[in-house]
Amino acid sequence: MQKGILSSVLTFLGLLLILFTGMAVEDEFQFLSGEKEEIREEEEEEKEVEDYEPVLDHERAVIEVTEESIPAVVSIVSSRYTEGSRFPFGDFFSFPQDETERQEEKGTGFIVSESGLILTNRHVVEDERAEYTVFLSTGEEKEADVLARDPVHDLALLKIEGEDFPILEFGDSNGIRRGQTAIAIGNALGELENTVSIGIISGFGRRVTAQGRRGAKVLDDVIQTDAAINLGNSGGPLLNLEGKVVGVNTATAVYAEGIGFAIPSNKAKRFIEEVKEHGEIFYPFLGIRYIVVNEEIQKEEDLPVDYGALVFKGDDEWAVEPDSAADKAGLREGDIILEFDGERITEDNHLASVIIRYYPEDTVELKILRDGAEKTLEATLGTME
Repeated sequence: MQKGILSSVLTFLGLLLILFTGMAVEDEFQFLSGEKEEIREEEEEEKEVEDYEPVLDHERAVIEVTEESIPAVVSIVSSRYTEGSRFPFGDFFSFPQDETERQEEKGTGFIVSESGLILTNRHVVEDERAEYTVFLSTGEEKEADVLARDPVHDLALLKIEGEDFPILEFGDSNGIRRGQTAIAIGNALGELENTVSIGIISGFGRRVTAQGRRGAKVLDDVIQTDAAINLGNSGGPLLNLEGKVVGVNTATAVYAEGIGFAIPSNKAKRFIEEVKEHGEIFYPFLGIRYIVVNEEIQKEEDLPVDYGALVFKGDDEWAVEPDSAADKAGLREGDIILEFDGERITEDNHLASVIIRYYPEDTVELKILRDGAEKTLEATLGTME
C-alpha cells in the first residue's frame, strides 16, 4: 500500500519535472528566437548602411532617374467577360453555357498630370467593351476611364480619380541624338512590374509596320532604341538622363534582338493638349493617294526626279479625292509634290510624316512638278475623318 502511494507520488513529481522542464526549454527557445530577431534587425540596419554607392556618374544618373520615375509608372489591366465554353460536339450540338469567362490583358502607362491623366498606347486600351483598372506603384487599385484614342498614332489617354499624383514630365523629342542614353520602364510580360532596361537611341524617323491582335498598323516617324521593350511594356516611358519622357514605348521587332520603337514625346504632347482642349484630336487631311519617289520608282515610271510624292491612282477609284483640300488646290494625277510648305519630300521625309505636323485649316504651299515644269499651288488642309 505504501509502495503504491510512493510510486504515484514519484510519477506525479516526474510529470511536474517534465512540464517545468518543457516550459524552461520553451522559454529558452523564445529567448534565443528574440536574440536572433535582434541580430537580424542589426544585420538589416548594417545592410541599409552598406547600400551600393554608384562608382560612375552615368550609373548614378540612371539609378536616380529610375527611382524618381517609378512612382509615376502604372500597370493597366483590361478585363472583359466572354461567353463560356460550349457543349463539345461541334456546331451541330453547340449549347451555350450560363458561365462566363474573364479575359485579362496587361500593359503599362504613366501619369502625366497630378489630377490623374495617364498616357498609354492605343492598343493597350483598344477594346471598347472592356473595363480598365490601373494599379499604382503603391499597389493601390483604381478604375480608369478612356478619354480618347488617337486614330493615327498608337496613343490613348485615361483618367483616374484622385489628386496629387506623382507625374513624369516630357522632354523635346526633336532634340534627341543617336547614341544618347535611353531608359525604358514597364510591366514586362504583364507580370514583372517596374522592369527597367537601359540602352541608347539607335535611330529616329523610322517607319515600321506593327502587327497587333487587330491587324497591322503603320507607325510613322518613330524612335528606334535598343533598350529592351518586352511584351507588357507597351505604353511605358522612354526616358533620358534628365528623367524626361522622350518617347512612349510601343513595339519591338519580333525576329531581332535589341530593336524596339517608341512614339516621340512631341506627338504625345500634342495629343494630350488637343484632348484637353477639344476632347479628341483632329488631324489634317490633304486628300491624295501617292507613292514615294526614289531612284527605283524614277526608273520604273520614267520620271525626271528621284524624290517627291507622285500622285498616283493605282487600282483605286481616284488619285485626288473629290472636294478635298488637294482637289480645291488643283492637284492632278501624275503631279509630283516636290516640297510641302518649303520642306523637301524624300524617302526619309515622306509626305504623310510632314503633313501630320500641321493642323486642320492651315494654309500651305505645294511645289509640284507637272509636265516637266515646276508650279506652286496653295492648299488649305481639311480634317481627317
